[in-house]
Amino acid sequence: MAEKKRCGWVPVDKPDYVHYHDNEWGRPVHDDRQLFEMLILEGAQAGLSWYTILRRREGYRKAFKNFEPAKVARMTDEQLERVLATGDIIRNRLKVLSTRKNARVLLEIQKEFGSFDAYLWRFVGGKPKVNRPKSIKEVLARSAESDTLSKDLKKRGMSFVGSAIMYAYMQAVGLINDHTRDCDWG
Repeated sequence: MAEKKRCGWVPVDKPDYVHYHDNEWGRPVHDDRQLFEMLILEGAQAGLSWYTILRRREGYRKAFKNFEPAKVARMTDEQLERVLATGDIIRNRLKVLSTRKNARVLLEIQKEFGSFDAYLWRFVGGKPKVNRPKSIKEVLARSAESDTLSKDLKKRGMSFVGSAIMYAYMQAVGLINDHTRDCDWG
């Protein structure tokens, strides 16, 4: 049986990256905890490679209470300082502190919309936006949808939610499907 083809950005010599592409990236997510996890991880990636964050994912889960939004929202300054000092994460103070702030905003969004899932999926009309670019060169860095989502999240008080970060986030959680045409996972 022939090897399945993947998007050109997937380094086949990194099994955890291959697993991420094959089992997560671009698949619609509707679980608020998973949506929060990816929101924080995509924000943490700003200025870094995704692989840097992917390798530390378990450290982030441990540091941020498995991304349970209510638990993260209640983290104290002391707990966040401990994460900065000892966590197996990227130790960027602004990114770490934004995790609690973003959790608090997410809880407010849940109150308003019933779930973070319901809030997010409105930005793509309730179903994935399928682009199917010919190659990785055609994949956008942002879109009208990511611009609108970013603007709204910033207005609500979130950080590390710029349009390019939100586009990558929307790809990761399946709001936008940018698997290339030659990819067997599209």
